[in-house]
Amino acid sequence: MREERHPYDFCVVGGGMAGLIAALAAARHGARVALVQDRPVLGGNASSEIRMHIGGAQGANLRETGILEELLLENYRYNGGANYSIWDAVLLGAAQSQPNLDLFLNCTVNQCEMDGNRIRAIRGWQMTTETWHRIEAALFADCSGDGILAPLSGADFRLGREGRAEYGERIAPEQADQNTMGMSCLFQPREHATPQPFVAPPWANRYTKPEDLRNRDWNLRRTNFWWIEVGGDRGDILHHAEKCRDELLKIVFGVWDYIKNYAPDRAQYANWALDWVGFLPGKRESRRYLGDHVMTQRDVEAGGHFDDLVAYGGWSMDDHFPAGFHHPKVGTIFHPAPSPFGICYRSLYSRNVTNLFCAGRCHSATHAAMSATRVMATTSLMGQAVGTAAALALRAGTGPRGVLEGQLRALQQALLDDDAYLPWQKREIAAIAKDARLTASAGDPEPLRNGADRPVGDADNGWRGAPGATVTYELAAETELHEARLVFDSDLNRTDPATGRHALNQRHYYAKDAAPRQVPATLVQAFRVETQRADGAWQVSAEVTANHQRLVRVPLAVRTRGVRLTPLATWGAAEVHVFGFEVR
Repeated sequence: MREERHPYDFCVVGGGMAGLIAALAAARHGARVALVQDRPVLGGNASSEIRMHIGGAQGANLRETGILEELLLENYRYNGGANYSIWDAVLLGAAQSQPNLDLFLNCTVNQCEMDGNRIRAIRGWQMTTETWHRIEAALFADCSGDGILAPLSGADFRLGREGRAEYGERIAPEQADQNTMGMSCLFQPREHATPQPFVAPPWANRYTKPEDLRNRDWNLRRTNFWWIEVGGDRGDILHHAEKCRDELLKIVFGVWDYIKNYAPDRAQYANWALDWVGFLPGKRESRRYLGDHVMTQRDVEAGGHFDDLVAYGGWSMDDHFPAGFHHPKVGTIFHPAPSPFGICYRSLYSRNVTNLFCAGRCHSATHAAMSATRVMATTSLMGQAVGTAAALALRAGTGPRGVLEGQLRALQQALLDDDAYLPWQKREIAAIAKDARLTASAGDPEPLRNGADRPVGDADNGWRGAPGATVTYELAAETELHEARLVFDSDLNRTDPATGRHALNQRHYYAKDAAPRQVPATLVQAFRVETQRADGAWQVSAEVTANHQRLVRVPLAVRTRGVRLTPLATWGAAEVHVFGFEVR
């Protein structure tokens, strides 16, 4: 056995979507980052080990952007077959190729060294190398889902449901209790060309008639069997995970046995086989930090119009019954919530451990509010906010609360500049772009510098033109520029052709007729950026032929009198649609 010691600026514990994106954001803003994950893959509940799709805000043009959209577009480009191992590789590649970021996979954090009310270091056991890793950092973030640093550091936290009167929450139980939402083991079926018989193992549960499943939906193309859920009514869900997993597997194989051998409509599933079963339960709820603000049902329902808004949600308050599969009714109540609703910065750090952020389902929220904020597109936005805030705090020599007191505007603007949408806020435009003359060969280019990089309400906030049309900045004098910032249309309302519903990052079944997934047709695939010399001649500064991203930063490093953008081709759309073009 050996021990290694590592100094970092920022240490993120937990490599789910929130943790991965927090680490990427901080590293991109200059922090030296350690990302510690107790599994061999990244993505948490979205990984190949659990296989839950990434859900988020509902409604037109409300899809989450920023680093999450970047990762999803990478997945479209390199994973047309929606293979979960390739999705794992997309996430791993993003982390491994990021400068300033080091990964510690298969490393379980189980110790925390304190210096008063600050974390000095964490210690984790990496089973694959039989090594203890001690990581010291100025700032930490707990994105572990289970909030493991809370009991190790003495940070204040809550487990279970608040009583109705405590925060005035209508959907809370009358009395507080230790109940939570349960955990699930998902499975995936695959369609074949020939019949696929199934014989259940002798230890599987036996369901032989529709009443045994109490009106649950077993249509393979419609449900991912989220309702196979247990453990929330046991009072100590964290320490019952292994027993819950064993019970879940008995249910999974019993449900599949029913579909194949007993369901009244079983004939339509004759050619389907059980392709994959999750042996690692996906958790919905456990510890929740107590921050400077605890988000509540009332915050969600009021729309979350916080001054310190740094992320947003738009999922309903999806409050699963603690008994899950064993509850007599279908396993959840979708209490209405507005989309979008804001999430405040004060819910993303500990109120009593002064250098500890939190993001994901363990952020500071009541059980009721967390039932809406826990979905992974929403937690990804929290992660980007925390990682960006950590970099700002390090630069200023402060902690999480110091960002609130002196750098909140800078944080919000940094998020907007990185294409993380914040409802009701606009991005500030660089003075050089604001003061320049902006023209286009066709259409009105002014929305390209209005600070809104997506449609909002009735405002499109974009410029449209045919491939080959141009947009040009004319500067008052020759000026040193370092970047052109572009935002293309990635179709925020994209749908799955098979279902017509909101397109998800991965599929929960594999049908023979499934079409390969493709980069959104609306994205600009090829474009040219030219700059103007003092003599008036134009020179090509960048020409891109295989773009598949929404946010593109083009380095310039040139003295120029003008900059011209020419979108040359899309991934299939007849018209070019651009939301942002700014020079700096």
